[in-house]
Amino acid sequence: MELRLMVVGSSGPSQFLLTNSILGREEFHRDISSISSSRKNTGGLAGRRVAVINGPNIYDKRISQAKRKMELRRSKCLCVPGPHAFLVAFDWEKISHTDMRSPKLMMKLFGRQSLRHCMVLLACDGNPEGAALQDRGLMADWDLLRELIEKFSGHFHAFSKNRRDISQDRELLQKIEWMVASSGRSYYCSRTFQRAENHVKKEEKRLRKQWAAEVEKVWSVLEKRHRGEELRRQSDAYAARVGIEIRDQAEMDNGWLRTSLARGTGMGLVVGSVMGALVGSVEGPGGMVLWGVIGSQ
Repeated sequence: MELRLMVVGSSGPSQFLLTNSILGREEFHRDISSISSSRKNTGGLAGRRVAVINGPNIYDKRISQAKRKMELRRSKCLCVPGPHAFLVAFDWEKISHTDMRSPKLMMKLFGRQSLRHCMVLLACDGNPEGAALQDRGLMADWDLLRELIEKFSGHFHAFSKNRRDISQDRELLQKIEWMVASSGRSYYCSRTFQRAENHVKKEEKRLRKQWAAEVEKVWSVLEKRHRGEELRRQSDAYAARVGIEIRDQAEMDNGWLRTSLARGTGMGLVVGSVMGALVGSVEGPGGMVLWGVIGSQ
């Protein structure tokens, strides 16, 4: 089962360094401190498939209230039906009094019970293994850090800014799984996450209906080109790919998030690309080239 992790950051690049550490690749440049739109990436953590959702800086005052509301909704749609864990990232050496507002802000944004699913992640230089928090002497204020961790139900983990350690990956995964088990719920859900899921499902249904004719064309081509076990394999692979694309598009664009942008840019492009690949020409809405251009935006 995929583990859904929502990474939240108060300031600086900590949440993006954490995301890179979890995924084992540089999804975000080391110097990045904020993003303008929520993002979802998938990968593996100690052998467990994970989806990591990053949102904009929760304290960034440069983001308008309307934009903040939109991105909060988007991050929830990217994480439906709800995150197994909120990972709240801080820089170990830069804990401030402003960061003490984080628990209250998390409750405001995601609900009071969200703190039971939160874990403090501390980005530090070097190797944090085996070091007691109070013995490291790196924090500006040990009492402040201890109080912050206590407000997040005592769950915390330290990770290195500079390198990835397999044993640290296993330790983090174990801590997350234990926290999820101890919460009594497999994942966190609230009325707004439920609302997000309802809108995503509704959009999935609309997209499947909208592109039914194009999907049927692909089935026809597959049936003409393949037989027996190969037909089954090709059909299953295509169905899985279309299902993923529909889900991804529904998460990024649904009735809860709808803006003045035109509907329908996104899905259908994968259908067109597959048609183009199968019949050797650009068919379907969008085609191979257009899918390559628009799908990356």
